[in-house]
Amino acid sequence: MAITLAEAKVGMANKVDQTVVDTFRRSSLLLDKLVFDNAISPGTGGSTLAYGYIQLKTPSTASVRTINSEYTPGEAKREEKTSKAIIMGGKFQIDRVLIGTSGAVDELAFQAEEKIKATSNEFHNLVINGNASNSGSGVTNTFDGLNKLLTDTETEITSTVDVSTSSKMDSGYNALLDEVDAFLTTLGDTPSMLLMNTDLLTKMRSAARRAGYFKKERDEFGRVVEYYNEIPMVDVGKYYNGSNTVDVIPTGTNGKTDMYAIKIGLDAFHGISPTGSKVIQSFMPDLNAPGAVKDGEVELVAGVVLKNSTKAGVLRGIQVKAAQEVSL
Repeated sequence: MAITLAEAKVGMANKVDQTVVDTFRRSSLLLDKLVFDNAISPGTGGSTLAYGYIQLKTPSTASVRTINSEYTPGEAKREEKTSKAIIMGGKFQIDRVLIGTSGAVDELAFQAEEKIKATSNEFHNLVINGNASNSGSGVTNTFDGLNKLLTDTETEITSTVDVSTSSKMDSGYNALLDEVDAFLTTLGDTPSMLLMNTDLLTKMRSAARRAGYFKKERDEFGRVVEYYNEIPMVDVGKYYNGSNTVDVIPTGTNGKTDMYAIKIGLDAFHGISPTGSKVIQSFMPDLNAPGAVKDGEVELVAGVVLKNSTKAGVLRGIQVKAAQEVSL
């Protein structure tokens, strides 16, 4: 069964839970639009959140033949794969005196919203940088993110464009858009969104505006969504790595960054979650219960899979800054 966060909210009787889900949706266009296959059952042991699936790696081909000749064989290629949902979120603590005297700023609501933002940012980080292995780059022991899933695929393209300065943007914005368009033709379908960092979004906004392919509008949450040629452009933002706040999709010291394109759907790129509608759960304190310090928790149980390798891609190494401009 497929479910979105908007649909998951409908099955929740608790108004607080509904508000938490809406806050997750508001904090992330990706989470808001993502479809989840809520088919994971932990099993009798209850110790695994594994999800098995078949990935279409190479589609079948069709051709013509002449009389008395045979077709050249060409089969679709599939591969059995597994992923897993990851439990992410956190706890916050507030003294009951602060809750009762917070005035215009509701301390409980503020702490819950900040925890939701942090969890959304961590999900973005795993969608790009997750690594199911216990070694290598990225966030290990999680699920494979797009950076790993798209390595050495036919939809992994290397950029040759340089729009690192204003003058290079003026002379090269058409080349950037031509390259993006060529990249998008390698995909099996029009993507649902383009994922990038702030540096690249600034360049894409500028190029698309110059070429007349830029649009922006407000969605149901009042959030401004920007489009290139009717495809939403999403800044996946930053996350806190324990010591610094860094970009989910980095701009390297060489001034280059990547763009990811995804088609959302159960036959393409989608989320995974446990059975039922509890993709997101919140645990808010009982203010009438004893105890001076109140605990609150927010939790997201999810992962992602790519069912068809042609339904996502990455354009790597777009020169958006000169090397000396990148802050270390």
